[in-house]
Amino acid sequence: MDVKQAEQRINKLKKEIEYHRYLYHVLDRQEISDGALDSLKHELFKLEQEFPQFITADSPTQRVGGEPLPEFQKWTHQVPMLSIEDVFSSEELLDWKNRIQKLVPGEKFDYYAEIKMDGLAVTLIYENRELKIGATRGDGQVGENVTHNLKTIEAIPLRFPEEKEVREMIKKIDLDFDEKKLNILFSKIKERVEIRGEVFMGKKVFDELNKKQESAGLPPFANPRNVSAGSIRQLDPKITASRKLDFFGYALISNLGQENHEESHEILKLLGIKVNPENKYCANLDEVKKYHEYVGKKRSKFSYWSDGIVININDNKIFDRLGTVGKTRRGMVAFKFPAEEATTIVREVIWQVGRTGALTPVAVMDPVPIAGTTVTHSTLHNLDEIERLGVKIGDTVVIEKAGDIIPKIVKVLPNLRTGKEKSIVAPKKCPMCDTELVRKSGEVAIYCSNQKCFARSLKKIKHFVSKKAMNIDGLGDKIIEKLLEVGLIRDAADLYELEIGDILPLERFAEKSSVNLIEAIDKSRKAPLARFIFALGIRHVGEETAIDLANNFGDILKIKNLKKEDLETVQDVGGVMAESIVEWFQDKNNVDFLERLLKNVDLSKPKVINKVWRGLKFILTGTLEKMTRDEAKEKIRLFGGDVVSSVSKETDYLILGADPGSKYEKAKKLGVKILNEGDFLKILEIAEKSK
Repeated sequence: MDVKQAEQRINKLKKEIEYHRYLYHVLDRQEISDGALDSLKHELFKLEQEFPQFITADSPTQRVGGEPLPEFQKWTHQVPMLSIEDVFSSEELLDWKNRIQKLVPGEKFDYYAEIKMDGLAVTLIYENRELKIGATRGDGQVGENVTHNLKTIEAIPLRFPEEKEVREMIKKIDLDFDEKKLNILFSKIKERVEIRGEVFMGKKVFDELNKKQESAGLPPFANPRNVSAGSIRQLDPKITASRKLDFFGYALISNLGQENHEESHEILKLLGIKVNPENKYCANLDEVKKYHEYVGKKRSKFSYWSDGIVININDNKIFDRLGTVGKTRRGMVAFKFPAEEATTIVREVIWQVGRTGALTPVAVMDPVPIAGTTVTHSTLHNLDEIERLGVKIGDTVVIEKAGDIIPKIVKVLPNLRTGKEKSIVAPKKCPMCDTELVRKSGEVAIYCSNQKCFARSLKKIKHFVSKKAMNIDGLGDKIIEKLLEVGLIRDAADLYELEIGDILPLERFAEKSSVNLIEAIDKSRKAPLARFIFALGIRHVGEETAIDLANNFGDILKIKNLKKEDLETVQDVGGVMAESIVEWFQDKNNVDFLERLLKNVDLSKPKVINKVWRGLKFILTGTLEKMTRDEAKEKIRLFGGDVVSSVSKETDYLILGADPGSKYEKAKKLGVKILNEGDFLKILEIAEKSK
């Protein structure tokens, strides 16, 4: 190959590689395999090594090159990189809209909403189509020149395409773009063009990086934002390249003829800049709210992290008229997702009596919004947990609430103590009945020993009538308390002896509400055996164990007469649980309670369609869209599968919903097969066909 042929081949290879980069990163399409693309890059590299006179700064081979820098140079932004105001509710969003509306009376707003990435903001400056400068935000006025590192990111083009290439791409992907605006674009991109966007690390890349850290005996990285920032600030671009960073453009600072923010994104795509396909035009605030809700539900399935959406006034003229206030643009706002951690102050600790008599310390705190709800209480579990946390009354604490997990105190901030904090001391007597408390051998909990304690009776009945137990709808706390106070019931078995005439004289009970309550009680007379076992409130016997007992023995009277070793043959029933079951059935009061119940309740064993999933263990996390988690559990059991509560190596499948908890991360670490809701519905369909 002579010099002229080499030059022609190199230029063609560069264009072809850039074409496929554009398809993959900007349009999320692929016409050739990764292997074929790597082959083209390798050919280009070899040719450039043979003919180095044709190596240019915009060549794909130059994404990683040169020696490490001794330090970064400062870069002053011609247009400051301002911050964004945050709002956390629909009310605050409306306040923002009303506030800026006063500045431009009579103007009608439409919006362009974007995914708010959890990464690092950067600016890119192109001159004569070629990437010249890439810089960090810094303090908004002055950042750092990190061009050599940003060039390692495949999603960032090293050079804008020529007019001919743009027109070919428009035709190929059937983009509708005004010819007049195209001409303005082509005339201006030869000048200085500035673009802003977010560098980020994908979830899979982050997980792989942490695995490497752990394998090397190094501590894992805390979060992808810090890794992204640290990677961009590496003096050696080879390290940055190894981190496999990604990029989304979100703003066109230079005027290339765009009239609104939506058009800016269209132009970015034409220039080869990757933009988030989930971004959306919204005609009004109602559409913005729906988009926020949509992103909130779907974000767990995104390949990247997001902490909210950014809302822009779409019309550029109105946006510019609104101007700035402080360090933020008035015409844009970040609608954040609810935080999953917050701080508050513990004001007192109350002790609640449970159905087994165990006392649980509960922290009463200053109200704090977290993960979409306002939290005022958090369980402290037991004295050992109080000691482990080192928490005192008056302490400032960190509260955590991820997904559907109950809020809990995870940390105390002792540096904020004033010296007036008080130690938490356990009571010596039951706060409800004044009976002496006891602590059982080998247990951390303290107990009220009075079987007739009002609080214990109340909790036992509440448990019995709950949705996952006998599911007596309409029998709330206040009604149960009233029935106990007037002596109509002493335990749950007495519920089935009630008549309408017993309830009608009670305060606030009309005839219709009395009839509804009796009907709800009567409806529960026919109950699955598993629900009934769970409703009994046997210590350590949860929903899943109750199902296992029902499936294995099929008769409550048979279970009543079992020995400890018989119970231990059931999977997941250990010695402590087996002893608890035997003890419950040996108690005369419990036997009397059971006999009175069985006079009024007709029990049925759970149906199993077939056992195609027999031996398989499933766990669920997050919120499902097509069915509730309880419905999913029922389906699993119908086909012989087991639903477990904690992730282990023995778990076969994790079913993943929106906003999952910590179970998802643990399942990934253990190599448990993960099914999204669509995957689960597919295997469910296969199971149903095998009936």
